[in-house]
Amino acid sequence: MSGARPAIAPGTVTRSPVDGSLNLARACLEGWAGDPDHARRTAFTFLHGRDPGDAESWTYGEVWERVQRVARGLLARGLEPGDRVLVRLPHSPAYAFAFFGANAAGLVPIPASPQLTEAEAAFLVDDAEPRAAFTTRELALPGFGGLELHAEDLDTLDGGGELPETAAEDPAFLIYTSGTQARPKGVLHAQRTLYGRALMWDAWQGFGPDDVALHAGTLNWSYTLGVGLMDVWATGGHAMLYGGPPDPAVWAPLIERHGITVFTAVPTVHRQLLKYGAPAQHDLSSLRHCLCAGEPLLPALRAEWLEQVGVEMYEALGMTEVSTYVSSGPATPVRAGSPGRPQPGRRLAVLPEDGGGKPLPPGEVGLLAVHRSDPGLMLGYWRRPDEAASVFRGEWFTGGDLAALDEDGYVWFHGRADDVIKSFGYRLSPVEIEAALESAPGVAEVAVVGLAIDATKTLVTACVVAEDGADIEEPALRAHAEARLAGYKQPHQYVPVAELPRTRNGKLQRSALLARLSAEASA
Repeated sequence: MSGARPAIAPGTVTRSPVDGSLNLARACLEGWAGDPDHARRTAFTFLHGRDPGDAESWTYGEVWERVQRVARGLLARGLEPGDRVLVRLPHSPAYAFAFFGANAAGLVPIPASPQLTEAEAAFLVDDAEPRAAFTTRELALPGFGGLELHAEDLDTLDGGGELPETAAEDPAFLIYTSGTQARPKGVLHAQRTLYGRALMWDAWQGFGPDDVALHAGTLNWSYTLGVGLMDVWATGGHAMLYGGPPDPAVWAPLIERHGITVFTAVPTVHRQLLKYGAPAQHDLSSLRHCLCAGEPLLPALRAEWLEQVGVEMYEALGMTEVSTYVSSGPATPVRAGSPGRPQPGRRLAVLPEDGGGKPLPPGEVGLLAVHRSDPGLMLGYWRRPDEAASVFRGEWFTGGDLAALDEDGYVWFHGRADDVIKSFGYRLSPVEIEAALESAPGVAEVAVVGLAIDATKTLVTACVVAEDGADIEEPALRAHAEARLAGYKQPHQYVPVAELPRTRNGKLQRSALLARLSAEASA
């Protein structure tokens, strides 16, 4: 290739200047598409199934041309920069082109899951007031009176004129997260979110133009849109997504067949690959390393991965409001049990949980906070000024994660503040207890929750999934816990379960698990 570089070069971006021209889609794609050599390289492959003939691919030139056509077409339909566009399509190439096309037009795409109920979809329509929506005829949008578009419309969308310029502080996309509230809240990100993402490219991902990167998530998730597409494209690589039937045995064959160099997923997917993917029967030597985020990487899983696959797993910690900001990576050695250190260019602190803006010393647990100058930090919560104000303490944004910093700056995650178990006067980290139990013989995975028996009693409950063929006795689990945990941290009860409730992307659903346990207890 010639000397063309992406609009934002890896490792060189700072927050300033924030008032310049910047568009996320343009910055990821235009520079590569404008280079005659790189324009012909594959940018995007979508695997509709596991067979080679089920794949569709686009070069950088083709991706950028299609994104521009979608952008011009949306503006030609009467939309104006700043208008919201709901994207509620099945996981598919159309989802990606709709999202990036809307962003390139200066519109504000809203990625949403096709699995939302009618009531959940109606809430998004009412709260975000989109002027257009990409959807299907089967996915009703109650109360929506705007421009309705379908996947097939992407083939004909186009229009005249130049695309508008957007500034770094202009809205880029709006993504809803449930958090701990009864109603989901919209997290509004600026185009400058790419400045924040640039801090990950070297510190965590190590992506480059020769990478073939496979992400296991679906496109309604910011983890997939960001790490699966934005970051790979911004660094000139080949982004690959899978959209076939859910099958944990599919990943190892895909890595082997396509020469995947970086595989990205939640830790649960890596665990399932080890269990069902028969890694020893496949040539996975193309892998340089793997990335994981979305839930803690327990040391037992990392150790098994290193033994069976032989490449390092780099973990990251993040949140919807900032994306990932703590990680291990090629230049940050892994410490088992820690997601890593703040990425270069980030400012972090641990603040007292009960208030105040004075950072705690190393070793003390509190709320993990990000400085409000962080380039990846959201613009705010959509139409929720009071909620936005509540998460700031002076110059710090607190997102609800409990953690401690050690003397070397490594972060030790203690779970979400709302996941902390309060039992018999103690405040307990489910993540710490899970890490201790998952190393027990015969245990495949564990989830620890606080099961309220009455208003005064909450039992620390370990839900244990056994490995195939394993017969786990409770006394053995108790002995394992006693050797690794203080008495007050040990579970009061152990519940064998066939599987843990998870989203399609593999994230543990603690609330669903608690609801199941509560229903069983009251039956």
